[in-house]
Amino acid sequence: MVSQLVECVPNISEGRDQKKIEQIVQAVRNVPGCTVLGVEPDHDYHRTVITFAGAPADVAAGAIALIGASIELLDMQNHKGEHPRLGVVDVCPFVPLQNITMEECAELARTVVKEVAQQHDVPLFLYGAAAATKERTMLSDLRKGEYENLHARLDGGKTSHSEATRFPDAGTQEWSPLVARSGGITIGARSILVAYNVNVNEQGASVAKKIGSIVRSSGRLLKSEHGGKIRSKGMLPKVQGMGVPVDELGISQVSMNLLDVSLCPLHLAFKTCESLAGDHGVELCGSEIVGLVPLSAMREAGRFFNPKATTDEELVETAIESLGLNEHHQFIPKQHIIEWALSREVME
Repeated sequence: MVSQLVECVPNISEGRDQKKIEQIVQAVRNVPGCTVLGVEPDHDYHRTVITFAGAPADVAAGAIALIGASIELLDMQNHKGEHPRLGVVDVCPFVPLQNITMEECAELARTVVKEVAQQHDVPLFLYGAAAATKERTMLSDLRKGEYENLHARLDGGKTSHSEATRFPDAGTQEWSPLVARSGGITIGARSILVAYNVNVNEQGASVAKKIGSIVRSSGRLLKSEHGGKIRSKGMLPKVQGMGVPVDELGISQVSMNLLDVSLCPLHLAFKTCESLAGDHGVELCGSEIVGLVPLSAMREAGRFFNPKATTDEELVETAIESLGLNEHHQFIPKQHIIEWALSREVME
């Protein structure tokens, strides 16, 4: 019986070669106790998000196997994509799901870093709850300059990094032919992140961009005519957001990362966007969850829209309908809700 469950969501720097992606995913599947929940490649980003879960020791072994396969199969010297990245496994977070604390997930990340450092002479960085110092918490701070600046960082060249973020936590601190291929690998622990896009019934994303700049936690950067700068805070807590056109559907989206759904639940993000769109005379046309979502988030949304619903199935059905999750995309509860996607073997 599994009393603890942890999720791992590595992002590998390969989104186009399906054979290599499958080989890397198979390395995880070969680890007993690891259940692969999702594999989502993106050609333009040249990146694949892989999600798997299980008991902590099994998931740690799966992460080590995935990192090893990525180092063997991928080559950053030939990688170009739209998404920021530092190495072949750009980020590998551990996420607490059941009966496990954030600190235990952070310790799991540190254990994986130690093991990978023994097996591979590559630069390894810790972030999130596993970070050694406050300055190293944010992935964006560690990834600054991306792969192209890593050589200079390691060899003492010009870099925008401070001494607090410049060097890896473990592994090599020297450039080598292996590091040229692998880049830097970032491993850490974080809360569940939900990638959530709200659909706006407009072309060109004019309104969606306005909404994105208002709802995101970082808000707007305001400038005076003489060069002064000041930032106004956004409406929603722990949210990254921007407006983007979706030309193939003839709509736009407010594309958001909900970094903590306990602070900004799905229905709060949706209803805020709906209110702001209405101020501009524009309606929403559903929304989309990219990847997986925790059952608790769907329950909360269901209760908001229908307080009389009692069962999980009723709550989930209400959330799907009220958020318009099937309007332009297909939301399959047994595949997209983390707990329901896990196999019976893992949950029992």
